[in-house]
Amino acid sequence: MTVNNRHIFLVGYRGSGKTTVGRLLAQRMGRPFIDMDDLIEAEAGCTVKEIFQREGEPGFRLRESNVLHSFNNPALQPTIIATGGGVILSPDNRKFLKSHGFVVWLKSDPQTCYERMQTDATTAERRPNLTVGGLQEVEDLIRLRSPMYAEVANLAVDTRKLSPEEIVDSILEYLATGLPVEPGTDGQARR
Repeated sequence: MTVNNRHIFLVGYRGSGKTTVGRLLAQRMGRPFIDMDDLIEAEAGCTVKEIFQREGEPGFRLRESNVLHSFNNPALQPTIIATGGGVILSPDNRKFLKSHGFVVWLKSDPQTCYERMQTDATTAERRPNLTVGGLQEVEDLIRLRSPMYAEVANLAVDTRKLSPEEIVDSILEYLATGLPVEPGTDGQARR
């Protein structure tokens, strides 16, 4: 599948590695990288956490949708875009993602996402707290959102046992051949 003139959107739950993988993928492909949360914060003049406190989730989701739809601009060069974990909650956003880019779902298990959220200083400073807290909430949200991630994804990469570099290698191999490659194999494409 050619993505020469298309954006690549990375979707997945918070802590799945979208920003880290996105930066590496952008470097390898020679493309710009954008983290949607950074754009939302720049526009609002405050953190995502503060937007949630001031405007609630509906206010944040409206801002998120507006930023996502701003990528429907032919003047923009193809970009690697790390989306927010809940961008897929809106049917309009899911339709946009499918029609305006190549979508990679970074799949991760709840335990890994939860652990990353606990150890990432950025999460505590910039992201809203879990509402009821704990691993159970992460499990519930991943279970709820997984069908929506699957709906939009052109490619799903299970990130649990892969380094960010191996994830990028998998994405690039798929883009080059159209077939997923299992890291650590002899390099032959696997169906």
